[in-house]
Amino acid sequence: MRTAASASAVVRPAIIIIRRTRANNAACSGVGSGRAVSVMQYSVFLEGSVVNDSQHLLEVVVAGDEGSSRLDRVLATRCPELSRSRLKVLILDGRVAIAGSAVRDPAYHASPGETITIDVPPPVAPEPEGEAIALQIVHEDDDIIVIDKPRGLVVHPAAGHETGTLVNALIAHCGASLSGIGGVRRPGIVHRLDKDTTGLMVAAKNDRAHQSLSAQFADHGRTGELRRGYYAFVWGVPNRARGTIEAPIDRHPYAREKMAVRDGGREAITHWEVLETFTGRSGGEIVSLIACQLETGRTHQIRVHLAHMGHPLLGDDVYGPHFKTKASQLRPPARAALTDLGRQALHAYLLVVEHPSSGEVVAWESGLPADLARLKAALSATE
Repeated sequence: MRTAASASAVVRPAIIIIRRTRANNAACSGVGSGRAVSVMQYSVFLEGSVVNDSQHLLEVVVAGDEGSSRLDRVLATRCPELSRSRLKVLILDGRVAIAGSAVRDPAYHASPGETITIDVPPPVAPEPEGEAIALQIVHEDDDIIVIDKPRGLVVHPAAGHETGTLVNALIAHCGASLSGIGGVRRPGIVHRLDKDTTGLMVAAKNDRAHQSLSAQFADHGRTGELRRGYYAFVWGVPNRARGTIEAPIDRHPYAREKMAVRDGGREAITHWEVLETFTGRSGGEIVSLIACQLETGRTHQIRVHLAHMGHPLLGDDVYGPHFKTKASQLRPPARAALTDLGRQALHAYLLVVEHPSSGEVVAWESGLPADLARLKAALSATE
């Protein structure tokens, strides 16, 4: 730790669903915000038969008038109690079957007359439990903990990721001090990184620290000292050395798991600067290493903004799928390193905050993780 002064960032069958509720501190079939809600149990009467309630099985017969034949959309129309994202997770987990066989493709075209069986898991406790997950701790005191997040670590529990998250790890490491801070689903968390983005994160260990950090992140450094810096390896070379992207971000109109630059979206500002460029097989510049600083904190902001600028992140299959063919222009070592990377090339290298207790401006930096260091070395190689 050092002071900022020394730091250089979703059939209409003959179906009736009878709901019986009982107050419980569990979320509806694992869905929801984690608040104390009623658990929905189902007895499904389908053409005179009752589906086994204790197994939480639902049956739907495709009528053909659902508006779409996609499996996830048919189920979203006929099972409004389950969100589309929850249904997608159930499909991918093999819990949705037709004629006794699991169908794991949400885009499967369901035919009229087909009977779809959904095996809904029992409710799960809304409050995460501690898990002994190794953390790379950069700094820790009575108020805050700063970690260098590895790739693959989800920050807080969500559908499909109820365990094995940073929250589970923090609960185990910090103990009772996190209780109630920021809500039971994300205790102590004031910001997050995508699952496969690496780098620095800070979490609060008590109410005072949570209030202070929350205010700093809400301000995004406009009037305070907060800074968040990211290293990004992108396709191509911008036409100038530095700049600012001011483009509002909202949910993608069709692909709801994605974000997009859209009129009417939330304000989003990213400052960027080219640090280094790399040549490909032909000798022309093909990749840039860019440093980004966030002035706002929207979901996928850097990934969306850089793709909007025409320079998506290397390895980003969500926002840069059309750039995959560019890999053929890399030299063999760099092409191999990119294949091995298997994630977006983004790392949170800088974090500057005002300490909640002392008021001191403190900063931490994180060098490139091993996979990005290998990529950079391979991009730099001339043979």
